[in-house]
Amino acid sequence: MGLKNEAQSGYGTKKFYQEYVSGMSRERFSKELTADTERLKLVYKEAVEDIERQQGQQLPGHIKMLRLFSDLAQRLNPTRRLIFGLGSVSFVAYYVLNFLDIIQYFLIGDLLLPFSFLSMFMLLLIELLEKSDVQKEIDLAREIQLSLLPGTSLSKDNLEVYSFAHTAKEVGGDYLDVIETEKGTYVVIADVSGKGLSAALYMVRLQALVNLIIEKDHPSPKELFLQLNNYIKSNSKDKTFVTGCAAFFPNDEDHFEYIRAGHNIPIYYNKERDTTFKLKANGFALGMASTKLLDKNLEVKKFHFKPGDSVLFYTDGLNESRNERDEEYGEERIESLMEIYGSLHAKTIIGKVQSSLEAFIGSVSPLDDVTFTCVHRPEK
Repeated sequence: MGLKNEAQSGYGTKKFYQEYVSGMSRERFSKELTADTERLKLVYKEAVEDIERQQGQQLPGHIKMLRLFSDLAQRLNPTRRLIFGLGSVSFVAYYVLNFLDIIQYFLIGDLLLPFSFLSMFMLLLIELLEKSDVQKEIDLAREIQLSLLPGTSLSKDNLEVYSFAHTAKEVGGDYLDVIETEKGTYVVIADVSGKGLSAALYMVRLQALVNLIIEKDHPSPKELFLQLNNYIKSNSKDKTFVTGCAAFFPNDEDHFEYIRAGHNIPIYYNKERDTTFKLKANGFALGMASTKLLDKNLEVKKFHFKPGDSVLFYTDGLNESRNERDEEYGEERIESLMEIYGSLHAKTIIGKVQSSLEAFIGSVSPLDDVTFTCVHRPEK
């Protein structure tokens, strides 16, 4: 057994090199270059292509460059924009004066290039420091969000629940909750439109409201979603919509009540028939229609839930995950796994789905949040 010497012998060239190149790998280069390229394409589209489409004609090359430069500069605050502009002008002026061979006639001619370099370098350092501070805040937001997720497992005499959640970004918009009450257990899974911090904040608000409604009213799944829709539609400027499923498993009963609001169809395994079924039910996504219209279209279903039965709820991040060949994981794989492992414990089923997904995507990171949970009635 080897012991690692954690004492610091000094800070030399080798140590600097190791710190500088840490995290550099071919896979990470490829991923980050692709992300940066897509970001630059989006900036170019907003600055140039959208204007060309509105005007119905191609812009001259120098106008494209000016528009792109202006769009990038507008993303900086006024002080940094001034530094950026002065540094850019100094850089161009130095080479123009050199080309015309008149730089020696200007007192500050030789200082133009050093000034350009230093201003850009200082601007870069400031932006990096600010990005680091923002990243710390996002990391904190991620910790808060993850702390609000339910425990991965719930085990009762007649019910097992086990869950998996992975965010595609630092914070995500998938919502999962398992809420125990005196009358039974609620399982709610939802996907907020969008990604990143805005979707995550909306998800947190949604979670607080769900817990409040259940604690106060003990509603049916349909009543729960109708109240949530009232909340979402209460702000006319809010264009967010939420797909979701809600199920209620009563204590000491052999059935569960279920609704689906435009969400992925859960997979149900029936031990008696040794087969799987899709739990289809009609319903709009929350926020897409008025509560009155949703009330008419939100279909309530009841299903038997006997010993050995299982049901898998999931978000579209699972079935839409892609591998290196851009192939989709698909619903068929999920159904096949439930057919094979559906009679096993919830934890085992979730482990099998997770292993299958990881083997399928390989080194590719999911582009969307991946969340799934399994509810299983154990055999006595």
